[in-house]
Amino acid sequence: MKAIAYIQHGLPISDPAALQEIDLPMPLPGAHDLLVEVRAVSVNPVDTKIRLGVPLADPSEPRVLGWDASGIVRAVGSGVTLFAPGDEVFYAGSLLRPGSNSEFQLVDERIVGRKPTTLDFAQAAALPLTSITAWELLFDRLKIQEGGGAGKSLLVIGAAGGVGSILVQLARKLTGLNVIGTASREQTRDWVRTAGAHHVIDHTQPLREQLELLHIPAVDIVISLTHTDQHYAAIVDVLAPQGQLALIDDPATLDAVPLKRKSISLHWELMFTRSMFGTADMIQQHALLNRVAQMVDDGSLRTTLGQHYGRISADNLRRAHAHIESGRAVGKIVLEHF
Repeated sequence: MKAIAYIQHGLPISDPAALQEIDLPMPLPGAHDLLVEVRAVSVNPVDTKIRLGVPLADPSEPRVLGWDASGIVRAVGSGVTLFAPGDEVFYAGSLLRPGSNSEFQLVDERIVGRKPTTLDFAQAAALPLTSITAWELLFDRLKIQEGGGAGKSLLVIGAAGGVGSILVQLARKLTGLNVIGTASREQTRDWVRTAGAHHVIDHTQPLREQLELLHIPAVDIVISLTHTDQHYAAIVDVLAPQGQLALIDDPATLDAVPLKRKSISLHWELMFTRSMFGTADMIQQHALLNRVAQMVDDGSLRTTLGQHYGRISADNLRRAHAHIESGRAVGKIVLEHF
């Protein structure tokens, strides 16, 4: 089968060798595995981080990236109970297994959801990783109750990206929080408003002054999705006493001491934790993806597809990686069909 992989980490995306087309044998499903014919994929910052920073475990085995996909189940393992061949699915996969940039992929059924029936494969592929991340941030890490949060405010730093685009929607639909998103360009501000934010402010300008203009002296929760190190002092400044800070990015260092004075709690989210450690509640990702699909189909959520880059190929994936690395992506970049 065809796949796109890297055979040397750290190469700039302008180098044709950074991502190459290769042939791999067809994988055989284990007990809980689905063999999925991949129909569409989307590209996330994790793809570029791993390509640049993670050497091959075995120099003779190229690494296939891709942690967002939609497709059709073609075979199942002996212990599978949730799906059958022919089912249309969407999922984000596991960091410990080959990714979705291949014609076929194995994925554990417990982290797979049924594809929304109202979306095509490209639209569906934009959703899994970011939906899981956003859901786990709100309801697992921050412990916000569905329908709760009335009278409290949530500030989302970097709300126009992939995670922010679905996080703002979920917060508006499932909580009573006053949602403030940040975006720095007219295009991205419009995108965040369309996602449902009550207010949009500019993270390149002082946060406190903009919040005070909205008559918000402090926020109860900050979710920082990008450049946390750059915004950290301002975040601590605008958080209310006993507030909460959650983040998903990778600052080189994070000094928690400034949080002490206000008794601010710190929460970190990595949506791969459950699959990496095989946690007892791993199947919760199956359940939440099905819930997201239901909300899409009843019109409560919309796809966060931002740009369609055409066919799944090494050239088009290199273009997608370059756009992600530019830091100017709006929503999700999607490709489909080999």
